[in-house]
Amino acid sequence: MTRVQIHFRLQKKLDDAMMERLSGARSVYGIQRMQVGAGLDSLMVEYDATRMTPADVEATLAGAGIAAEPV
Repeated sequence: MTRVQIHFRLQKKLDDAMMERLSGARSVYGIQRMQVGAGLDSLMVEYDATRMTPADVEATLAGAGIAAEPV
C-alpha cells in the first residue's frame, strides 16, 4: 500500500448535510482518511495510490456532491 495525501479547496464551506455525504465518501475502497481544515473550507484526503488515482479521488468527492478543486 502506498499512502498519498491530496489537498482540496472546497468551493463552499461544509455544512451538516455535506459532512454526512463526505462520511459516505469515506467508505469508498482506497480512501484511508479525510481531514477537514479548521475553517471548514479545505479538505485533506489520504488514499491508497495502488488502488486510486487523484482523478478517482476527485470523482469520489464529486459523486458525493462535494465541490472541490485540488490545491
